[in-house]
Amino acid sequence: MNFRMKQPDILCIGSFLWDIIGRSSSSMRAGSDVPGRITRLPGGVAMNIAMTLNNFGLTPAALSAVGRDLEGDELVGEAARLGIITDYVYRSEDLPTDSYMAIEGANGLIAAIADAHSLEQAGTKILRPMSDGTLGSETTPWSGLVALDGNLTRDLLADIATSPLFAASDLRVAPASPGKAERLLALVGHPSATLYVNLEEAGLLCQTTFKTAQDGAKALTERGVHRALVTDGGNPAAECLNGDILTAQPPEVLVTRVTGAGDTFMAAHIASEIQGMPRQAALERALNAAATYVSGETPS
Repeated sequence: MNFRMKQPDILCIGSFLWDIIGRSSSSMRAGSDVPGRITRLPGGVAMNIAMTLNNFGLTPAALSAVGRDLEGDELVGEAARLGIITDYVYRSEDLPTDSYMAIEGANGLIAAIADAHSLEQAGTKILRPMSDGTLGSETTPWSGLVALDGNLTRDLLADIATSPLFAASDLRVAPASPGKAERLLALVGHPSATLYVNLEEAGLLCQTTFKTAQDGAKALTERGVHRALVTDGGNPAAECLNGDILTAQPPEVLVTRVTGAGDTFMAAHIASEIQGMPRQAALERALNAAATYVSGETPS
């Protein structure tokens, strides 16, 4: 009997790895040695987005690089169990599964190291399903949503910006971190790219600093970004599209975790729009989902 694979609602392209997170309820600084909890769970920008999309009832597919090692087998198995289509993941014989390590205290993220070298070295291999006819080709490109993560190299992002494989895609883009935000400059001018950034990242992309998310979103679109959503922690967030700016205030919550909050915001916003919500309602729902996430609960 032939079984047809379920068609994905969205492609999540980027990092699928293991997160090792150390969290303490104490405020910390460089050199602090405090009690806390250390957890290991599936992570990476693309993975976080895919998991949240699944929580909202959508079917995401992963395009990433994962090693053919024990860690990779476990990661792919866990992703599949969570409802993510993993059949298109590039499994490398010689590259190890990537990982991310972070330390979080009561005063936020203290330090983090992202080891996404395998994803970077795999390069265009992760996009093969979009060119070989599996999910599309140059003549019949994927015409749906794509969540793109800034862990991809600057060169690969530049290729994506002009590639016919993405000519019909609705691109939703997130930086992996402020340190990688400038990689997204390659996508400025793309006719459908929506950038999801925080206030610091907006400033890095515009080579300045902003006082408000509204200023950052407006400046990004003036620079050539099709649409920009900018968050600023507990301060109002903003969205700018065709010169029309919306703002919304995040709810106040007790912050118990930080890593993955931006990915949750982006995924919740995408899901809300897929489900037909208007722009203002989608922005507010995304902020509520991110607040629920940082408070330690699971958004849905």
